[in-house]
Amino acid sequence: MAACGCISVSNFNCFLGARNVSKHSPSDATVSLSFAGSDSMGLTLRPTSTLSPKRNFFSPLRVVCADYPRPELENTVNFIEAAYLSSTFRASPRPLKPLKVVIAGAGLAGLSTAKYLADAGHTPILLEARDVLGGKVAAWKDKDGDWYETGLHIFFGAYPNVQNLFAELGISDRLQWKEHAMIFAMPNKPGEFSRFNFPDALPAPLNGIWAILRNNEMLTWPEKVKFAIGLLPAMLGGQAYVEAQDGLSVKDWMKKQGVPERVTEEVFIAMSKALNFINPDELSMQCILIALNRFLQEKHGSKMAFLDGNPPERLCMPIVDHIQSLGGEVHLNSRVQKIELNDDGTVKSFILTNGKVMEGDAYVFATPVDILKLLLPDNWKGIPYFQRLDKLVGVPVINVHIWFDRKLKNTYDHLLFSRSPLLSVYADMSVTCKEYYNPNQSMLELVFAPAEEWISRSDEDIIQATMSELAKLFPDEISADQSKAKILKYHVVKTPRSVYKTVPNCEPCRPIQRSPIEGFYLAGDYTKQKYLASMEGAVLSGKFCAQAIVQDSELLAVRGQKEMAKSAA
Repeated sequence: MAACGCISVSNFNCFLGARNVSKHSPSDATVSLSFAGSDSMGLTLRPTSTLSPKRNFFSPLRVVCADYPRPELENTVNFIEAAYLSSTFRASPRPLKPLKVVIAGAGLAGLSTAKYLADAGHTPILLEARDVLGGKVAAWKDKDGDWYETGLHIFFGAYPNVQNLFAELGISDRLQWKEHAMIFAMPNKPGEFSRFNFPDALPAPLNGIWAILRNNEMLTWPEKVKFAIGLLPAMLGGQAYVEAQDGLSVKDWMKKQGVPERVTEEVFIAMSKALNFINPDELSMQCILIALNRFLQEKHGSKMAFLDGNPPERLCMPIVDHIQSLGGEVHLNSRVQKIELNDDGTVKSFILTNGKVMEGDAYVFATPVDILKLLLPDNWKGIPYFQRLDKLVGVPVINVHIWFDRKLKNTYDHLLFSRSPLLSVYADMSVTCKEYYNPNQSMLELVFAPAEEWISRSDEDIIQATMSELAKLFPDEISADQSKAKILKYHVVKTPRSVYKTVPNCEPCRPIQRSPIEGFYLAGDYTKQKYLASMEGAVLSGKFCAQAIVQDSELLAVRGQKEMAKSAA
């Protein structure tokens, strides 16, 4: 599942818009964004206790979301590999003098980079442009105390590095696991749903095959057979075959393999929009095959969990606490304005918009690729490594939150695939998430995608279009004119450039984390790693980035000594 999010580090002329029916002023939103503690650089994060005001709507004793036990993930090959990679940082020799590593961007990629560098004994200085942690998983609290998020975030069993990160931080219990199923709305039967149930008694891939074979509402048996035959080359060809399909869109691949068009219409439009916020005629088939491979090869790969509260406090702050406990720093309101270079083309410093100059032994850009391209020094633009970034472009997405005056009944404690032309996935967060629990009123969080034609439209237009689609999903409870359920308030979060658009032939353009510029590194889901545009991809990219810096630590230390000697002379 992709992690949709807002631009950080640079304004990019597209800062997020968020409004609600009660027309709270921007100043209200600004107050709710702020963290406690500040200094001349910007906001410096303090202990968690100062950042976690309690909600006063419901007592915690009334939170009764029914969840499923955490699945056994530790014995999977991918989990073991991820755990081993984490252990290498803790086991690496302690440096005589820790490297000071300046990192731009406190999304999951930047936080991951900083966390694992700190584990290896180095000193990360993490800079976030905005006054909120998380990047694509950022969230804000409105004046009523309700949270609204950049995206609807799902944590899969097939996210081994994310699962290891939770375990390393001691917060695995913050994931609320749901039943092992995928639930799709039925557009031709308004208000009805079709399920793919994965039986716990069967191992992978039999549990996935069983789930597909037992569902007779979306695909006919002839369609299932033709789709299975079409997938045979991927099953037999392995990773090499999967990577070779990057040049084909989902729609073109299905046609080439003789898969009926109705399979795409019934299943893969919804899947494409959930994975990358675009339709199958644009999405690279490699993206679909990677997801199917993870889901079919791991018993719990497609099992989903929701975070039990807002991501900045429940996920990002534990990472910050860990970084700070090991001597690292995290600063908010610290936007990079310029990458200043030495005469030899290497990085001299990051110059911030507040006038601060940040110098280090190494530098990391862990922002969305669009931000990096805006700030790329002219001297670097002719280098093929950076030239290839031109094909990588963030995809627009809109996240919608609607609070209703009643509890909606036609929903589940789960993620739901809307199969709507305008909406991707949605969930009733008043049921699925403990912190957002409300026994009397529903809050639907919905991903509005594809959003390219809507990103410049007014919030009111987007809400009206969303309500028209919801009337089909809740025909007995919601109407477009609000003659049934009434909207109490809403928030619309627009992200003009979210995860990179996984179109055909963009795979060769994804950079490795170590750049050709000595001492300069990249992190982000767009960089080279096998989980593409996702939270897992962001975390893994951070580990790879930290690994490259640790491997280069002796070289970077010598380089730093030379720079000091030159400055002294």
